[in-house]
Amino acid sequence: MAHIHPTAVIAPDAEIGEACEIGPYAVIGAGVRLGPGNVVGPHAVIEGLTTIGAGNRFLQFCSIGAGPQVSGWSGAPGRLTIGEHNVFRESVTVHAAADTVTAVGSRCLIMAAAHIGHDCLLGDDIKLANGAVLGGHVVVGDFAWVSGLSAVHQHVRIGRHAFVAGGSIVTQDVPPFCLVQGDRARLVSLNLEGLRRAGFPAGDISALRRAYRILFQGTAPMAERIARARATAAGPAVELPDFLEVSKRGAISTSRRRAA
Repeated sequence: MAHIHPTAVIAPDAEIGEACEIGPYAVIGAGVRLGPGNVVGPHAVIEGLTTIGAGNRFLQFCSIGAGPQVSGWSGAPGRLTIGEHNVFRESVTVHAAADTVTAVGSRCLIMAAAHIGHDCLLGDDIKLANGAVLGGHVVVGDFAWVSGLSAVHQHVRIGRHAFVAGGSIVTQDVPPFCLVQGDRARLVSLNLEGLRRAGFPAGDISALRRAYRILFQGTAPMAERIARARATAAGPAVELPDFLEVSKRGAISTSRRRAA
């Protein structure tokens, strides 16, 4: 049986899974489907056409599934899906979709006061630190880290295992396995510490180093660098040229060191 505090407000058609805990003054709106073992803290609000998997934690004052912050929003509820075993800390906001769906994977840690905008697509094992904000339609790959007080422009992609340093303003795509920093964010290096912590073999890291040098430290036109990197890349390094080639906003490819 779910444990629901008597002051919580639950819509009649909301689905509450077994072993859920709903705290004081929490609000679960119409159309919400809450899987088993979720914990919803005091004053948290979950609304919209929101489907949530098992074992998530929503701390106090979270706002999950509210409508998108877009001009002309009709007020109709949007779709949001959340996987399993995520933690949403105090005052996190996650907006439902304006167009298709907002989606958060599994095992993510969304720290206090972070924001996920409408139609964002987040993979698994992602970290958003305190005050990090994602504009609408942002795509974040698995194991990426967006540090505190960073702001990510709408429609930007952040590749998997990428690291956005604190206070960065990100207006273009962040290549996978790379570390960016600054206003406007520029490349610093590969995310070597993150790759080592993730258990990447030395051979894969060496291949990523070679691809990084070709792509970001060469002087040939980018199309030529992409072709050369693809011809020599192995393992996960093939993702770097592939990511750059399909970028619509343009990927961050200018080194802070070169600019200095």
